[in-house]
Amino acid sequence: MARRNRHYNPAQPHHHPEGFRNVAEPFATKSLAEVLRWRWGAARGGLPLPPSAPVPTQAPDLSFLHRNATAGADMAPAVTWIGHATAMVQFSGLTVLTDPIFAERASPLPFAGPKRAQAPGLGLAQLPRVDLVLVSHNHYDHLCDPSVRALAAQPGEPPLFVVPLGLGDWFRGRGITRVVELDWWQSHALPGAHGPVAVHLVPAQHWSARGLTDRMATLWGGFAVLAPDCHLFYAGDTAYSREFARMRAHFAEAQSEQAGGGFDLALLPIGAYEPRWFMADQHVNVEEAVRIHRDLGAKRSLGVHWGTFNLTDEALDEPPRVLVQERARQGVAEDDFFVLAIGETRRLPPRR
Repeated sequence: MARRNRHYNPAQPHHHPEGFRNVAEPFATKSLAEVLRWRWGAARGGLPLPPSAPVPTQAPDLSFLHRNATAGADMAPAVTWIGHATAMVQFSGLTVLTDPIFAERASPLPFAGPKRAQAPGLGLAQLPRVDLVLVSHNHYDHLCDPSVRALAAQPGEPPLFVVPLGLGDWFRGRGITRVVELDWWQSHALPGAHGPVAVHLVPAQHWSARGLTDRMATLWGGFAVLAPDCHLFYAGDTAYSREFARMRAHFAEAQSEQAGGGFDLALLPIGAYEPRWFMADQHVNVEEAVRIHRDLGAKRSLGVHWGTFNLTDEALDEPPRVLVQERARQGVAEDDFFVLAIGETRRLPPRR
């Protein structure tokens, strides 16, 4: 029997009666033969190569992070890289996590699958109270069951989980009811220390699945979070597409020069991109990540989604080296597109 998408809206081109689809660029789900071709080629070539240098790590500034989390209107905008696509961003009195994964493996199995090469920059027990969790899609390196359960069990009220269409059932099946589902271009407002904070789900060129029978059954996406003191963009997993230039136009009024300009921080993936014949329609490479930074008109971007799990054929430490080259080639300053050590915090200037 065909699977039915209960969120199906025929007026939305990315909706399908049985799930969802990409519309910006062509995308074809990889066959088992293609997966085997990729893995056989990597094995023959000894890929991925080991890192030429350790991925940088740093002890977190827990004193600052916990003080900041309770500072309310005096909170200093700041970002901390926890590892992979997990970042903690603090602004407008809110502590926000992106795609939290604290587990040892990005896998449904505790004894197999991609193993963490670096410990999280903060452990779950070290986190301040989390107010908002942004989940971009349901792949195991972005939606981690034990991590989500632990966050939902934090003292006091659970955080609010904002997820793409179709993922709410996964959370509610675990007893987590503070969950909001969004379609592309929909938004949800929540109170912040300086006024309302709008969380928008935006398109991404990717796909979803947690098993063999649920491919494309739930939606995927990125997030634009607009608060008076910070505009945050998180791309999730994505290939390059023309949608990023459209996003700049979509938010142009809210990001005019008089309104404070473009995104104050964009979290952009710079890893998991080789080989291109397999990955190009689902993951950007570094060159494309810098193009997204420019397409968005972001003031500054942080490169994430590298250095933690060996998911593809490039070495764990390769993306930052390529980023140096691409910044120079595309005329982007070092402070405008940077990387952090795992556990490192960077404070951001408040939005005008």
